[in-house]
Amino acid sequence: MQTKLLGAIATTLAIASPAFAADLVIGVPNWPSVTVTANVIKAVVEANMGLTVELQTGTNPVIFEAMDKGSMQVHPEVWLPNQQGLVDQYKANVELNTHGAPAVQGICANKAAADAGFKDISDLADPTKAALLDSDGNGKGEVFIGATGWGSTTVEHAKAHGYGYDQVVDLVELDESIAYAQLDVAITAGKPWVGFCYTPHHLFTLHPEMVFLTEPAHDAAKWSMVLPEADADWLNKSSVAMAWPPAYIQPAFSVGLNDMAPQVASLLRNMDLSSDDLGAFSFSVVVDGKDAALVAADWIAANPDRVTAWLK
Repeated sequence: MQTKLLGAIATTLAIASPAFAADLVIGVPNWPSVTVTANVIKAVVEANMGLTVELQTGTNPVIFEAMDKGSMQVHPEVWLPNQQGLVDQYKANVELNTHGAPAVQGICANKAAADAGFKDISDLADPTKAALLDSDGNGKGEVFIGATGWGSTTVEHAKAHGYGYDQVVDLVELDESIAYAQLDVAITAGKPWVGFCYTPHHLFTLHPEMVFLTEPAHDAAKWSMVLPEADADWLNKSSVAMAWPPAYIQPAFSVGLNDMAPQVASLLRNMDLSSDDLGAFSFSVVVDGKDAALVAADWIAANPDRVTAWLK
């Protein structure tokens, strides 16, 4: 099977739009590891099931809506609880894999920020400290809260409002590649930087000195996140000023696959990528500069027994 897989993978592009209608469409959001996970699924399906697969970029809401309508069939890496609102909204037509890889997320500080006194999330509400994060000269610090379209970004906005630090800093939404490039510049210059971070991610391999700011312990009974599309007053009605609950990353797929391509549905139920796998995917794409399809091919070649188990 390994030879067969590698032959199919060799011609796989990381994200491409074929001129013909594909049998399966996989949505690909905008973070590094998901591009590899999508290519792993694509390669395994095409090599073993005789189906053509298209990878199509999209935000989390777009992918979930498309899975609901049947124009896309797979989301390779759903983060929970970040995307719980989307899971609840489309639960009638979207099924989750149950082998989630554990993840951690929150607001991080580089060494210069930690040395300047950024230890706890409450430090961001201190105007004197917050001014140390000013990089554009407007007198207010900046805190990266995630990319537009991430479920976590909306939550971090609500958390900043709950903690009150949205009053003294500018909340910045950027593609993470840009945000972490800014972090690299800050580290080189010895300047403080604070922003959203998560594991598994290559960031902590490159910068092991990065630390999460402490927050009040998570209390499930008090955690209440209201989505913007549900209420115009969502910021004031949300109550999330505490640490995130434990997070997990897993594939999701349209329930229509159970009839349309049951073997694909079974594959997606059986997938069990680990946190180490996802962190290595991110490192290979961003740090080593490797093509996502080739990273996927290498991983499949190194893990034939795991892939075989997925196909049972």
